[in-house]
Formats: sequence, C-alpha cells, structure tokens
Amino acid sequence: MTDSKSFSFKLPLKSMRRETTEFKSDEAACEEQLQASLLESITSALETKHPILTHLNADTTWLLSLPYPNTKGNGGRTYFHILIDPWLKGGQSDVAGWFSQQWHVEKSYVEDYTELTSLVAELEMAAQSGRAGETTKRGVDLVVVSHEFTDHMHKDTLLDIDPKVPVMATSKAAGIIRGWKHFANVVDIDRFDGDWRSNSLAKLSIGDQQDWLGVSRVAYAGSDLLYYHSAVMITFSPSPTASAQGIIYTPHGISPENLSPVASADPKIETLALLHGLQDIALPMGAQLNRGAHNGLKVQRMLGSKYWVGTHDEVKRGGGVVSWFLRRKRITLREAMEREVRGEDGEGSVGKELGEVRFVDLRVGESLVLE
Repeated sequence: MTDSKSFSFKLPLKSMRRETTEFKSDEAACEEQLQASLLESITSALETKHPILTHLNADTTWLLSLPYPNTKGNGGRTYFHILIDPWLKGGQSDVAGWFSQQWHVEKSYVEDYTELTSLVAELEMAAQSGRAGETTKRGVDLVVVSHEFTDHMHKDTLLDIDPKVPVMATSKAAGIIRGWKHFANVVDIDRFDGDWRSNSLAKLSIGDQQDWLGVSRVAYAGSDLLYYHSAVMITFSPSPTASAQGIIYTPHGISPENLSPVASADPKIETLALLHGLQDIALPMGAQLNRGAHNGLKVQRMLGSKYWVGTHDEVKRGGGVVSWFLRRKRITLREAMEREVRGEDGEGSVGKELGEVRFVDLRVGESLVLE
C-alpha cells in the first residue's frame, strides 16, 4: 500500500487571486511566479485528460470531472462535470432543529452556484490551455444525490443550482426534490444489475446521448428502506461495448458482500477510486452510522481500487438531541491495519496486504488527478 505518486492540487480561482499592480514588491513578484508555475503544472496534468476529483467542502461534497471520450457532441468542453451531494453553505437539519442540526466548521471552497461555475470554468480553461471560450459560462452537467438526509441533499444549495441541470438521486431523495418543483429533470438512480450500460445516461435521456457514462446504486439485495449503507457507482468507458472504470461513492460505508455484483460485472468494471470514510460513528444500542476504516479495508480488498479517498469525516459543529449521543472513533488507516494484525478491530479480521492502493485525504478545495 502506498499514498505516493498521486498528483493533487488546489486550483486558485480568479476571485481568490491577488490583483496585480504595475509595481510589485519582491515578495509579490515571487508569489506571482510561484502561482504561474503552479498553474503551468496543473495545465500540464489536466491536458492528459484523466478524471479529476475536487473536494468542495470538508465533508462529502465533490465535483467529479470525467473526460469526454471524443471531441464531438460535448459543446467544446473537455470534461463532463458531476456535482455530488451538494451542501455548500448554511446549516442542515433532519426531522427538526431540536432533534439534529449541524454546521460546517470550515468554509466550503465555493459557497454558491456562481462560484462553482467559476471553478468549472477554471478547470476547463486549464485543460484547454486557456482556450475554453464560451464553454466556461456553463456550470455542472449533472447533480447526483446519494441520500435524502440534508447533509447530502441540502435544499438551499440545490435550489441555487440552474434548474436546467439534470438531477439523479436515490428514490426517496428524488421524490423530495421533485416536490420542490425547481428542476426540470429529476431521475431515480436505479439499482446496478450487473451491466453498467443498463444505467447509461443515454438510456435515461440525460445529457447529449452520453452512452459512455452510467450512474447506478449498489445496495443490499433485499429491502433496504433507508439505503443508508449503500453506494452510488459512476461508470465511464471510451466505448459502450467495452469494460468500464468506476468511482464507488459510499459516504456511510457498505457491506463488502453487497459489492459482489461489481466484482463480477460483465462487462468488467475496474474500480478507479473508492470514496469511503475512516471515522466510525455510531449511536447507542448498536445503531451504526458510518462504518469507518475497518470496513473500508474490507471493501478495498474486494474492489482492488487504485485510489482510496477519504470522505464524510468532517467533525461538524452540532446541536440537537442526536449530537448528545453520537459516538465517534477517529482512526487512521495505518492504525486500522495495525489493529487488524493484532485482532483488535472487533470483527475478527486478519490483516492482509492491500496491494497497490493510493490513499488520499483531500483538504477543502484540493483536486486529485485520477491517473
């Protein structure tokens, strides 16, 4: 296992850059030179047309930018941009404020859709060496919502998004979002059936015949009323007849055996990135919320993902009755592996080698090139 060889960066937004003046101090000139050098490195990396994963807040809001497999039918863009579980600003509450309420401790990298559109424009400009032109005025191409809980489906954030942007959400979340009557196109995320092409955006009439891209839900085979310990899988391929690469996003964790359809998929799916948190969070009486690092190790061994990226591990400022009872175990990946070897993980696991995996913990605003 290794966490090296990963190219991550934080793209400086125009609105956040220092304004240049005719006369610059030595310090300002040095800073400008370093920034120019950084942008050159970023542009060089993006021109390779690999997927990019950007952490928009300290918790579990992501921008996934997937390269188009060809230059036609994409409106001049290099990437198809997917916003995942948006919660950018303000508090969130489930049931009622007295029951559960939370706020981000750290400010999100972008706090509204205008700023997010600017970030998308910066990525496109960098990928095209400053030649993106009119395409920079477009925002994201798709919104994906994994759960109906408001730290994943934040109403104020979603209502700030252009209503023409299509939304894919798990069934309960989709029903709630439709009830707002804001978005023109809200589609349920179907369960993965073994063939990623069954869930392609082209078959769902989303986007411009994107048959190279699919979104599906992976969950317990029986009745899973909350879809709580489940995953959203985003698959993409240069050809609809070929095997695909996949991004597995499971903010609360998922039982490894529930991922067996992915491991046996036909056409084959190679897991490029697993998004799974490290923190074990539970309520009294055995109510498990986030499964944490020990579960992540089992999932990673099953999938053999090239990257493992931490998610949903922000320690938020909380209020309400639920906050009194939360039990949070903070553990690093190394500690989890050492406890496995010693048989102290509480699950009877045997510490096995993970093989070649790059674990990355992205800070707010950082992007990772998935090579």
